[in-house]
Amino acid sequence: MRLFRDRDYVETPEGLLFTVVGNVHPNDGVIAYLKYLPSSDGKWGSGDKRFRRALPYYTIPMLLDTVSFLKENYPQYVKFIDELEVEMSMVPLSMVAKHYKPEERLRELTSSPRDELEEMVAELSQVIADEASIPIDDLGVTGSVLIGIHKPFSDIDLVVYGRRSALKVREALRSLYREPRRGVSGLPQERFEELLERRQRLFNLSKRDAQAICERKWNRGSFKGKDFSMHPVKKEHEVNEVFGEFKYKPIGMATIRGVVADSSDALFMPSKWRVEDVKFLEGVSVEGLVELCSFEGLYMGVVGEGERFEAKGKVEAVYRRGRLSHYRLLIGSPEAKGFDYVKPVQ
Repeated sequence: MRLFRDRDYVETPEGLLFTVVGNVHPNDGVIAYLKYLPSSDGKWGSGDKRFRRALPYYTIPMLLDTVSFLKENYPQYVKFIDELEVEMSMVPLSMVAKHYKPEERLRELTSSPRDELEEMVAELSQVIADEASIPIDDLGVTGSVLIGIHKPFSDIDLVVYGRRSALKVREALRSLYREPRRGVSGLPQERFEELLERRQRLFNLSKRDAQAICERKWNRGSFKGKDFSMHPVKKEHEVNEVFGEFKYKPIGMATIRGVVADSSDALFMPSKWRVEDVKFLEGVSVEGLVELCSFEGLYMGVVGEGERFEAKGKVEAVYRRGRLSHYRLLIGSPEAKGFDYVKPVQ
């Protein structure tokens, strides 16, 4: 059964457009962040259906600004989620006026593209499917193209469904960046430098750390001069968690170092790593911290198995069905205010 997946969009009766976060949601709602607002002078859309961005960049501080906006103007879309012990934006199922699915939109524009950008989306998707030897049905398009409000300046944001296809796409894109062909290449140096500067500023990173992280990002590239991104998303049978099965209790902030034992879930949102040999450098200290979890897309897959890492974030006690299971370090919490991170250590 096709449920709500990471990078889907939902629209409310007021015309608010939310991006779905992750694949695990309560029975009565969808955890999502506000992305676009109706606006008469908005840059996206056309005619009398125009929108402006509510979230300029994907950072936790800016996401918190959208929650504050919703609390003041649309409080029905903000809820304190007991299981996570955090206040978040959530769209009740009764308020989902439309559910936008990336794979359906890609099929639609592949069969009858309406403009040049949609033609590029269709062509790029076919190139990636061919190069990765995966069915094109495992791909989809998200962002402004998904909801039909894109403009010629819009980037292309794709999704790939399923672990197997995601790994194949990762290797195909790395190959295309090494040996550009069929219009696909890595980001031009000038564009890479722009992103590097922005990530330094938005994520409070040193230039050295930002560069080490950005150089490992395989999911951003260029297609015939147009920026594109790729986002792996799990299929339903790959999700082995039911909302409410786990509860998370905050302990405090900490900086740690350790070794990655398993990075197989680091491709997805949220990114998760199983870790070992953990040492606490600053902040609170606990026994039994065995997991990193990041809701910041920048850190998706930045450290792999066997690698040493350093991370700063919120320590949480993880309870499963009422019993303490383990501790984890969360990157992307409101408490960290954008100063948390995970990075490779040479």
